[in-house]
Amino acid sequence: MNKIIGLLFVALVWSSMTWAQSQTLPPSYRVDAANPVEAYRAEAERINNLMHTKLDLKFDYAKQQVLGEAWITLSPHFYPTAVLELDAKAMLIHQVRLLTDKGEKKLKFHYDGLVIRIELDKSYSRAEPYTVHIAYTARPNEVEGTGSAAINDNKGIYFINPLGTTAGLPTQIWTQGETESASCWFPTIDKTNQKTTQEIYLTYPQKYVSLSNGSLVNSKVNKDGTKTDYWKMSQKHAPYLFFVGIGDYAVVRDKWRSLDVDYYVEPEYREYARAIFGNTPEMMEFFSNLLDYPYPWEKYAQMTARHYVSGAMENTTASLFNDGVQQKPGQLIDENTAETVIAHELFHHWFGDLVTAESWSNLAMNEAFANYSEYLWIEHKYGFEKASQYLYDEIEAYKNGDHLDKRLVRMHYESREDMFDAVTYNKGGAILHMLRNFLGDEAFFKGLNKYLVDNAYGKAEYTQLRLALEEVSGRDLNWFFKQWFLGNGQPDLTVRSEFDSKGKKLQIDIEQQGPTYFEFPYAVDVVVDGKPMRKELWVPAQAATSFEWSLSKAPEVVIYNADQVLLSNLTESTKTLAEYRAQYRAGKGNYLARRQAVAAFAAAQTTDAAALESLLSALTDENDGIRSLSISSLDLNEATVVEQAVPLLREVVKNDAKTLVQAQAINALNYVKQSDLDLLETALKSPSFRVQSAAIDGILQSDPQQFSRFENGLDLEIVKNSEELIKAFIPIWIAENDRSKADLVIQTAAFYLIAKSQQYPGADLLERGFEWVMGNDTEEATKTAAQLYKMYYAYLKTQNAQIASIVKVMVDKGIALKKAAYEANGNPNLKLQWELLQATADQLK
Repeated sequence: MNKIIGLLFVALVWSSMTWAQSQTLPPSYRVDAANPVEAYRAEAERINNLMHTKLDLKFDYAKQQVLGEAWITLSPHFYPTAVLELDAKAMLIHQVRLLTDKGEKKLKFHYDGLVIRIELDKSYSRAEPYTVHIAYTARPNEVEGTGSAAINDNKGIYFINPLGTTAGLPTQIWTQGETESASCWFPTIDKTNQKTTQEIYLTYPQKYVSLSNGSLVNSKVNKDGTKTDYWKMSQKHAPYLFFVGIGDYAVVRDKWRSLDVDYYVEPEYREYARAIFGNTPEMMEFFSNLLDYPYPWEKYAQMTARHYVSGAMENTTASLFNDGVQQKPGQLIDENTAETVIAHELFHHWFGDLVTAESWSNLAMNEAFANYSEYLWIEHKYGFEKASQYLYDEIEAYKNGDHLDKRLVRMHYESREDMFDAVTYNKGGAILHMLRNFLGDEAFFKGLNKYLVDNAYGKAEYTQLRLALEEVSGRDLNWFFKQWFLGNGQPDLTVRSEFDSKGKKLQIDIEQQGPTYFEFPYAVDVVVDGKPMRKELWVPAQAATSFEWSLSKAPEVVIYNADQVLLSNLTESTKTLAEYRAQYRAGKGNYLARRQAVAAFAAAQTTDAAALESLLSALTDENDGIRSLSISSLDLNEATVVEQAVPLLREVVKNDAKTLVQAQAINALNYVKQSDLDLLETALKSPSFRVQSAAIDGILQSDPQQFSRFENGLDLEIVKNSEELIKAFIPIWIAENDRSKADLVIQTAAFYLIAKSQQYPGADLLERGFEWVMGNDTEEATKTAAQLYKMYYAYLKTQNAQIASIVKVMVDKGIALKKAAYEANGNPNLKLQWELLQATADQLK
């Protein structure tokens, strides 16, 4: 090669390398702090790819810090690079070195408290992996920022009662990586589109046990009273799924096929662990068969955590749960409230862990599937009607929020934390249900299998799902994804039917309220002689559509959305009570149809004797959800209703198969002061804590002096569900300054001002409880109060502005009390609690 030409060639190559490294994102991708929602939230640019991460972690319990070393192996994604940027929040970076054949080489770096920018020793090509060694101290309490409604903090790693100074609170360490908080406890590229294998060495006190991703290779006892566990994860997963958990746990062993399935619970719950988590192996088998893709990891463990900042988290092979999943037989007999959450986190091990959303904009590719897994499990285990009941509740929770204008896939948002909402979860699950029903089970689940196989141990966006389903089914799905994944809202329908007795024609009119019109398949049942005839319709994207059929006689009723599939708002403008009675009779197996009928009966119960009779007859419905709805719908301020309902409610207490319904019936009888003392004494012997609590409420309403019977020896879970017991105990707990009960008190007293505004007779007592909690060092109770205020304010600000304003006043009162208490004695814990409430107030906008 000519020398000059050669020099020009080298210069050209170097120029292209430099340009590739320094190229910035398009202007539309850049986040402007003044208006962050305008930025296009793309997949994170991949300059370097993680390959392997090795961590050696020790813990300073007194300082609540992690003393860490990280060995991170990477390679450039495509373009050569001489720079490595790693996320590392609020750390002390002691040294950065490059591993070479001749040892370690010190590297220059710049650290701004969020990102380490490392100058490599040369420019590396994509065929040249390299390893950096970083010594650091993680300081989670120095991390700035807040979490979201779903994940309410962002410190990454948490020390719970680290010095054991709080009675009744176990000492624990656990991590929470989602969204991008893994980089609070180890340096990494903290993005969802990165995948890495891992090794973790954990050194901690011998009296505890540990859990991490993958398999425990060995455990070594050290001479200083510590031990070192070596965990190894041989399959790639995203950094936010890395996990460490340490504490005093009972480990209950189980199996699925040949894999270990372990349950880590507090020792008190050892004997109940299988009752709580014991469906896990069956779930693993069910999901593996349903997806035709066996559980893809080397083990599965589940651990509980105190003061957890979320409900649960799908850390790969090591899911973490709020300690509320720990339940006793007296609670489990009512219902295992953890069951659907257990299914949710397990299903993530396919959707989220195996195939990970490439960006937070596509979070639904993780969470919509996990939400829908709850439906799938209930349908498998308890039947279609119970699953329909569950889906209805999920959809209603979505509709009651303030996010109806949000899309499922959002390329614009203010904060990635905003993606964790009822659109991504609840609506996403309902959309998948519609998609499944449109394609049919075989095509839908084969399409999911293809999606998993094609993207295993990688990342994906919604387009990959569409292409996989199209390839399997042969159907184009752009119409569906455009309106449901990329659009917002749902059809807003007004429906009516009219029968022409002369022409023997039935006409159905479906109107859509704009401005957005949807197209969708729609099922209608035409009931004649008590038998439903299914009509499958295609409704076009237009304001009004009519359908007509020949029919020999007038139908008793037309049932809309008869397969309970379409997510919509439905107004039936002309349906009579007689038609609703026909709908209830014809709606066997159709939860939504019967629920609609019961709601119609309830609306007319005080003016129409037949409606009341129909409502009361639903007290014996085969579905416990319908029975419960019937009880809660009774107008117990109306004498006629009470007169007819009381004897039937007593029969429910005696004979209903569901203890939750029994408890609800007792509470209804207590409300109208019609509780039978013999019945209550019998109920007091129930194994159900809810039934016992309701019975105690009734007994104390009748005779408050009976409190001495219950003052000692009751399980605290029974007390939690008895309003009368809590009110009776509050003066005692205050007098004894028993701050271990503060969390229970605040759950009852957090909204005492609302009780006062409604002239609730126990409001003054609740106020005393509130002032006691807020005037003392009550960390756990203060956190509970903050969570309650944020959760209820988010709902009330759009539903009831007046009550929402009272919530803000409650927070301000709490702030004033904590501040005064801190200024009186200088306890630094009180200052932290005051600051927590102040931060809560700042978020109530």
